[in-house]
Order: sequence, then structure tokens, then C-alpha cells
Amino acid sequence: MPHRRAARLLTLLLAASPSFLFVRAAPAAQTRPIAEMRTAHALDEARQQGPDALYAFFARMPKGADLHVHLSGAVYAETWIHEAAEDNICVNAAQLRFDAGHHAPDCPAGESPAAAVSSDQHLYDELIDAFSMRSFIPVTGDSGHDHFFSTFGRFGEEDVHAGEWVDEVASRAAAQNEQYLELMDTPDFKPVAAAAATLGWDPNLTEFRQKLLADPAFRESIASNRAAFDGMLRQRNAIEHCGQADAAPACAVTVRFLYQVLRGYPPQQVFAQTLLGFEVASADPNVVGINYVMPEDGYIAMRDYTLQMHMLDYLHGVYPKVHITLHAGELAPGLVPPEGLTFHIRQAVEQGHAERIGHGVDIMYEDHRWQLMREMADRHVMVEINLTSNAVILNVTGNDHPFMLYRKMGVPVALSTDDEGVSRIDLTHEYVRAAVTYPLTYLDFKLMARTSIEHAFLPGASLWQRFTPEHLDAPVAACRGQLGNETPAGMCATLVHSSEKAQQEWELERRFHQFETSF
Repeated sequence: MPHRRAARLLTLLLAASPSFLFVRAAPAAQTRPIAEMRTAHALDEARQQGPDALYAFFARMPKGADLHVHLSGAVYAETWIHEAAEDNICVNAAQLRFDAGHHAPDCPAGESPAAAVSSDQHLYDELIDAFSMRSFIPVTGDSGHDHFFSTFGRFGEEDVHAGEWVDEVASRAAAQNEQYLELMDTPDFKPVAAAAATLGWDPNLTEFRQKLLADPAFRESIASNRAAFDGMLRQRNAIEHCGQADAAPACAVTVRFLYQVLRGYPPQQVFAQTLLGFEVASADPNVVGINYVMPEDGYIAMRDYTLQMHMLDYLHGVYPKVHITLHAGELAPGLVPPEGLTFHIRQAVEQGHAERIGHGVDIMYEDHRWQLMREMADRHVMVEINLTSNAVILNVTGNDHPFMLYRKMGVPVALSTDDEGVSRIDLTHEYVRAAVTYPLTYLDFKLMARTSIEHAFLPGASLWQRFTPEHLDAPVAACRGQLGNETPAGMCATLVHSSEKAQQEWELERRFHQFETSF
């Protein structure tokens, strides 16, 4: 296959270390603490023992943040079935989907109450397989790509449970020693879509924005979207008893949201929803940025990609403080024509103002790929690496994946799950997969955990001095010699208390100290 031939060529290029590859001076090497060295040895021993031992190691290891998580895709199929039964939703057994438009006992012909699923083991198993990648084997006409994306239309979502979904994901994160999540979600935007359809597409974005903002339905949607996000967090906090004596461990996981924009629709709707996302993110501190979702290879997503980057370029100028991360390069040869692989990541960085790139799998097919990766390293544009997702959707694995190339070129990277419920994984699984597949050391994994917090869309200064490439092992002068302590002192305390990002980074280092001194 073409991408495999490119990967083999890449291996030769990297081994030769030609002058056009990324070269930057690194900070002076520091003496590694004994505890850190013992932990590195423990990882080496776990690697020799196999994946189960690696899972036990990484489940305990502090992993910082998961920055690429679709909320609905993170919910396991068993939860969907349980909630559908609670809500008396009807299930279509032939199509293996829930029908949220009908409720028992008034299920139409061919449908039955979801409450009956638990007593039909065969149907129960079929629904789990239809809602996820469990047991999936690609066949002609049903690829991993198609099966994966078809799951989202089967759930029959009831937003009343959204806080429960947040609790499920946060609880899973807490059990794995994660501390921060950015969850992608799309609140209701139907009134805004209707207003955009009535107005019709206007290429004059300034005028189109003014028309939308003048529409009462648009202003009401800003408030209702904020209320939806607030309600999710309140429900999650109530479930977990946050702030009470019996608070669940999940309360220690900080949750923020990314506003999902659906890019597979006509330009007037995409612009209107993007504008709504910028407005909500500007007003709500719990919404820390925006992202475009839906398959990147879809007809409209491909046709309008450059136009959508133009929309982002314009709106970034109006709302420069709103963070942007973009799905870009979630493509592989054969999925789209060759020319479709040549520009998405570059336009996301240069026109879309993306501070992070989700997936970035087709980087080797971009025009001027080496220059682009140097630019990403210089700009500190991080890549959210989703190994399992890329394997099941794109069939890109191992040396065919650019993960190690990004690291070689000094582009910041961090592991993430994408849709852990659909993929039947967790973040620890992704760490194990990386350890089994690539020659990564404990320090490499530690850097990725630090990178995940460093590139979180949190306000405030960082604890780390930034070099190019990023090493994140040289703290700012005020905090030198204090990382790993329970509490900061002096000027470091002033920095930490004034910065949400520094608070998360301080907590990560405290957890690393506890973890490493346990060996």
C-alpha cells in the first residue's frame, strides 16, 4: 500500500538524520532523580512481562489530561442500553438502534421496549456490537470507518442523562490517575440552524454575523447552551457528591468542554453554529474552545474544507481569545483522492488557527511536509494522538502511523482516546498500545503526560520554560526545586495560585512524586 511504502522510506530518512530534519538545541541534561530511574526500570520490567503488566503499570501512572474525547462516543454501550430502559425508549431490533421518538408502551410495529433487552441476551449482545467496535471484522461494504461512524446514529440520545455521561467518563479517568478532561459536546443548535437556513448563505461574513447576532433565536441559544453545559456539571457534581465529606474520587477530575461544530452541513449552518460556539466559549469559562467534527472525508467536509477554514480565520479575528483545536488529517490514502491529502493540516494551522491538531495521520502526504512539521514545532502546535481510533477507522498502525515522526520533528504530542466507549478502550490502553508498538521510555511517557496539561486550554502561566522542541523538564525560576512538593512556597505559590494551568501542572508533578517514590 502507498502509505506503507512511504513509512518504509520515512524509516530510512530518519535513520540517516538528514539536515532538513528538525534540529534544535535542547536544554542541558539534568541528573535524573533515583526514584525516576527506579520507575523507568519498573517500566522496562513490565514491558518484558507483557501487556497485562504494562496495563498495571500505566493504570497507576499519572497521565495528566485526555484532550480529545467525544462525550457521546466515550459512553459505553451498556450505559446506553440501561438509560434507554429507564426512559422507556423503544428499540428497533432489525436496525439495531433506539427510537427516541417513541416510548413504551406505544412502540410501533417491529419495535419493542428497551427494558426488555436485558432479558434477551442475543439482542443485548447485538446492540453492544452495533454501538461499538466490539467483535467487528471488516467486510466488503462495511469497513471499520463506516461501522465506527454509524454507531452515533444508533444511540437515541436523551440529553437528560448528559451529566451522568460526564460522571461515567470522569470516574473512569479518576480510576486511571487522570486529572483533567476536555469533553467535546454539541448542545442544541436547531433554532440557530433554522435562522441560518432562513437567511441563506452570505459570503460577506461580517454582514452574515451581524444578521445572525440580531436574531432573537440566536441570542436565546447562547443562554440555553450555557445552561446546558452548566446543567451537565451540576448533575455530575450531584452524582459524585462533590464538595461533601463523601465526595467520589471523580470529583478530583477537572472537566471542561469543547464546543463541537458539525462540519458536514451547508455553509450557512456551519458558519452559524461556529459563531454560536465562539459566542458561548467567550461567555462561559467552562467552554474552553471549539472543534469541528464529523468524518473529514465526507462530501461536504471535503468540498467546503477551505471555506470552513476561512470562516475560522474570520471568527478568530473577532474572538482572538477563543481556543481552537481541529480534526485535521484524519485521512489515509484511498479514502479520498490523492489531492485531498495535501492541505488539511496546513490550512488548519495557518488559516484555522488551530493550537492543537486531532489525529494528523496524513502528514506525510501534505505538500511541503517537512516545512509544515517544523512550523508546527516552532508554533508549539500539539497533535492529539489517537492510536486505536486510527487503527480501527483508517487501518493505520505501527510504523505506518506518523506518531514517532512527529516526535522526531519536535512536534508536541500527547495520547488521547477519541471515543473510548465506541472503541471499548481507556487511556491506559492507549499507553499500553504505545509501549508495545514503539520504543518509548518512561521519560517519553512522562513528557506526553506533561504535554497534555501544558497544551490544555486553561488560563494562566505555565510552570515550564518552553524550548523548541519541548522538553518540559526545566521549571520556571520561581518554582525550581519545588516540583513534587505538596504545596508551593514563595513566588512559586504566587504563580500557582494565579494560574489554572499551573495548578494542574503542580498537581501532576505531585502525583508523579508519589508514583515514583512507590518503586
